[in-house]
Amino acid sequence: MTAPPTGSSFYDVRGRGFPRRAPLADGWDWIDRRVAVPAARVRPVAECGGLRLAGAVAALADWPAADRAAVDGHAVAAADTLGAGSYNPVPLTVAVAVSAGDPLPAGCDAVIPYEAAQAVGPFIEAIDTVAPGSGVERRGAWTAAGNALLPAGRRLRPGDLGLLAAAGHDTLSVLPAPRVRILMAGGPKANAPEQVATMLAALVGRDGGGVEAVETVPADPDALAEAFARPGADLILSAGRTGTGPDDVAASALAQAGSIDLHGIAMRPGGSAGLGIAGAVPVLLLPGEPMAALAAYELLAGRAVRRAAGLPADLPHATVRAVTARKLVSEIGCLDLHRVRLDGDGRVEPVASPGWPGLAAAARADGFVLIGADSEGVPDGVPVTMYRFD
Repeated sequence: MTAPPTGSSFYDVRGRGFPRRAPLADGWDWIDRRVAVPAARVRPVAECGGLRLAGAVAALADWPAADRAAVDGHAVAAADTLGAGSYNPVPLTVAVAVSAGDPLPAGCDAVIPYEAAQAVGPFIEAIDTVAPGSGVERRGAWTAAGNALLPAGRRLRPGDLGLLAAAGHDTLSVLPAPRVRILMAGGPKANAPEQVATMLAALVGRDGGGVEAVETVPADPDALAEAFARPGADLILSAGRTGTGPDDVAASALAQAGSIDLHGIAMRPGGSAGLGIAGAVPVLLLPGEPMAALAAYELLAGRAVRRAAGLPADLPHATVRAVTARKLVSEIGCLDLHRVRLDGDGRVEPVASPGWPGLAAAARADGFVLIGADSEGVPDGVPVTMYRFD
């Protein structure tokens, strides 16, 4: 193994333990300083679904571009229908059959539905009165040229693309989805089934990222360092081999490839997470234990993905105000993530302690409650904020 560069502040925790764990806020600060939004790119409108607008977008033209029929029927002069009724049909001097969306013919200012007219030989008679503008969509009814349509940062939905195309846009300036490389350092132990990569790929997509690659890399410092240094990613998530055991080589490999700036975060689960740089690419080290990886992603790595995607960095989960059904135990100096179940009365109770491994408890939970590092826990009957998993 190649030694870390001279002068590196890297501290190898293998066989020694963590001398200290940084507050979660230090990790957030590191992410906010180190993770940048990729440069905007211009793409055809049809290719922009799910991407973020780099800037506000205004209409290039009125839409509709001219008065048009809003319903199927006959385009008429509204004045010609005055006094018409089922017992007093009125012959129409002008009656042009139109479909919804057709331009309004000259001399017409309304559309009378087929149900309000009748054919008598070659003539059309009104059997109801219509007002000027009835059945008509006026020019610029949706938007006028120059009007703001969508704000900067908007995540484009299919309907947005149709609106923008209608308003005259062929291309858009968008923020590309950050390319996120997912590395599984050493893979699962004891022939356990792979869980973490599948979970991380879904979380990256939720937070606006695109998975550049998913790779299992041997628990070898040189192999991991090469995977960290290889170009092509905007952000790297590496899961596994972050602890204090002899094969926990992820931190050493990152120091070899660039630098590791934080290793060990005061949180449970996920306390062996780390952050560093390989080349110019931010790298987040996540524990390999599935629940610890989930917690470290939700509280740390997800913030990096969202910032790189141009999204708000804060937790994306919907929140619910609830009351504890029993005490949530915590330790001073460590932020705890409690998986909890919400009952119909708005009360939450833990389904597992923060240190309990595995995803089964998370699957039974409705969400999680965070207990700050300055707290020994929350007694029963106290209001808390629950972050929903769904």
